[in-house]
Amino acid sequence: MASFPPRVNEKLIARSRTVGELLAPTSPFDKKCGRENWTVAFAPDGSYFAWSQGHRIVKLVPWSQCLNNFLLHGTKNVANSISTRLPRQNSDSGQKNKPCEHIIDCGDIVWSLAFGSSVPEKESRCVNIEWHRFKFGQDQLLLATGLNNGRIKIWDVYTGKLLLNLMDHTEVVRDLTFAPDGSLILVSASRDKTLRVWDLKDDGNMMKVLRGHQNWVYGCAFSPDSSILCSVGASKAVFLWDMDKYSMIRKLEGHHNDVVACEFSPDGALLATASYDTRVYVWDPYIGVILMDFGHLFPPPTPIFAGGANDRWVRSVSFSHDGLHIASLADDKMVRFWRIDEEYPVQVAPLNNGLCCTFSTDGSVLAAGTQDGSVYFWATPRQVSSLQHLCRMAIRRVMPTSQVKNLPIPSKVVEFLCYQI
Repeated sequence: MASFPPRVNEKLIARSRTVGELLAPTSPFDKKCGRENWTVAFAPDGSYFAWSQGHRIVKLVPWSQCLNNFLLHGTKNVANSISTRLPRQNSDSGQKNKPCEHIIDCGDIVWSLAFGSSVPEKESRCVNIEWHRFKFGQDQLLLATGLNNGRIKIWDVYTGKLLLNLMDHTEVVRDLTFAPDGSLILVSASRDKTLRVWDLKDDGNMMKVLRGHQNWVYGCAFSPDSSILCSVGASKAVFLWDMDKYSMIRKLEGHHNDVVACEFSPDGALLATASYDTRVYVWDPYIGVILMDFGHLFPPPTPIFAGGANDRWVRSVSFSHDGLHIASLADDKMVRFWRIDEEYPVQVAPLNNGLCCTFSTDGSVLAAGTQDGSVYFWATPRQVSSLQHLCRMAIRRVMPTSQVKNLPIPSKVVEFLCYQI
């Protein structure tokens, strides 16, 4: 397992270049509580960026125009000023797919966001296929918002209109994730200790409740082929679920405190988890083994102190689309960019009071949200992937670890394909 050597001075590591920032509007009467930006998200096709601006508000901004504004006006960009430069949605149906800004009042504090897009050939899993209120087409783009009161609201991104209001959770909806296969299957993670599976093509019918967590569920993520779901939560919980059978596959054991974020690599061969124990682990989810250990405190805390006030709690983790880089965000006012085959960060960036981070769809930018409702953007490490790595990703997209180990090839190649060297 790789770990950050204490000899390395992070001040000597390359700093990431700032791309821009979106500052949430404030007034003298704003309460500090409720301003937090708990979640940021990019649309799967890269057309939109969304973030929870605090005080019930979600901002939807066309990503290309957002980047153009950064280039034209420098890095600073107050969120309210964007509206003066972006076209507003009009009633012309021909303009439906033209990206337009929307400000959405969700009615309660927003904890989670997820974009979902529909692929027509993917059939719904619902029983009732005779009649539905909504017919989702290929050009459909939805935004799911998870709220403080346990509700999930589904919005049409192109119009900003509310489509569905899902109300089965009894506590905060802490995270949301859509199946990447375009089926519009949505999974929600909640403080009510459950995960719930929804079929939006069946008008938001709740299909299944996944029980197993004994405490709050902080996050969830689909594997790229939509077959496996990872969920993480309090009490060191990391669970893997079979999403065809809706059954638990295994528990991953290794963290020493609450696990608050998770994400699969683009080929599905790796799983990154972030914890308040100051570590990011990279697992082989098929065999439950920790392959890499990225630490944020040295020497690392002993298990009994791993949840103490050490200012190194890791809040968020994100996998880049190149399969080589991971970003982590911790309470020590730093964002770190790691390579999966390096012992230490390849780039760092300063960030006060960060709460969440995610890579853009093309992996070129990292967005991070803060406690004051703002978003900051950095250029990510760029590297041409080796032919070996591209081949490895292609193989691992269709082949789990057990099949790779049975291939009639040299052991060193097997180790490389299993990310063990």
